[in-house]
Amino acid sequence: MLNSGFYTALGTPLDSGGWLAAGSFAREVEDQVRFGASGLLVMGSMGLGVFLRHSEYVRTARTAVEAAGQSCPVFVGVTDTSVGRACDRIDALAGLKIDGVVATAPYYYTVSDRELVQFYSALAQYSPFPVYLYDLPFAARNKITLQTMIGLKNEKNIKGIKTGDLKLALQLQQMVDAQEYREDFHVLYSGLDTFDQAYAQGIIRNLDGMFACTGKIGQAMYKALAAGDQAAGTARLMEIVRLRDTFAQEQIFPSFTYAMNLLGYEGIFHPDYYFQPSAGQMEKIKACMQEFQLI
Repeated sequence: MLNSGFYTALGTPLDSGGWLAAGSFAREVEDQVRFGASGLLVMGSMGLGVFLRHSEYVRTARTAVEAAGQSCPVFVGVTDTSVGRACDRIDALAGLKIDGVVATAPYYYTVSDRELVQFYSALAQYSPFPVYLYDLPFAARNKITLQTMIGLKNEKNIKGIKTGDLKLALQLQQMVDAQEYREDFHVLYSGLDTFDQAYAQGIIRNLDGMFACTGKIGQAMYKALAAGDQAAGTARLMEIVRLRDTFAQEQIFPSFTYAMNLLGYEGIFHPDYYFQPSAGQMEKIKACMQEFQLI
């Protein structure tokens, strides 16, 4: 059973050649454990999962596992364009003590619900690790629907879903609570703007990449929500949202890199074809982080 709380989709720091900045990454993991993250997602969308050099894939997963030291669950992205390629990634993780693998829908062609059921069923039956679905339609081009989930209901190795679709999250959580879906299935909600609303409706696990640079705020937010102080929890959430919105005034990923660098994590956290933020954007990010006492 996964604990309630915030789950951090880690950023992956790289050097100018695209190689993992392992020391920086280990410090990021250790800090998230210190902030009380309930779990860590390695090489999700914020973690450049489909951008990394093949040679750095296992090294990144191993670095996270070793740095976490079994203090919290560690999940690893295996997203790829076919069953075979995703299974290759699963094979590469053999021997690592991870708590699950996470995969978006195939992202090159559009697929039907029926084909998504076939894709995830194949992964679930192949994987020695628990499988978690990652609903990311803006990137994968394919939406995981309630119909998809009903088709996967009997796949016992599928243990959860990460989705920013509040309606789908609520439907699935209600089915779990009513014992209409497997009791060991977990809903992790990723709709940042409405984390507080989801929590109030019984969705008690939130996963997002913004926690990688706002761990202290995430910790305070969940303490407030767990204590029943919805107003304080919402106030802290709005700080995270405001920083995210500041990032979005230019490209989010290069802005995230600058924020992580300000926090002391050296490396490049964005795809290698993006430009650095402008000087004005850097000033806005720094001011926002200072206001929220992150730096």
